[in-house]
Amino acid sequence: MPRLLGVEIPAEKRIEASLTYIYGIGFATARRILEQTNIDPNLRAKTLRRSN
Repeated sequence: MPRLLGVEIPAEKRIEASLTYIYGIGFATARRILEQTNIDPNLRAKTLRRSN
């Protein structure tokens, strides 16, 4: 499972749904984050790559 902010998020779910596993991030906030970062909400969490 990918880890984000110390929380393991489900790899097989869409990133839009996976972000809601982080405390304080609901569906609306997850959508806003993805819009602002230009990430396709339909991507699976396992397909994301780390960038420096």
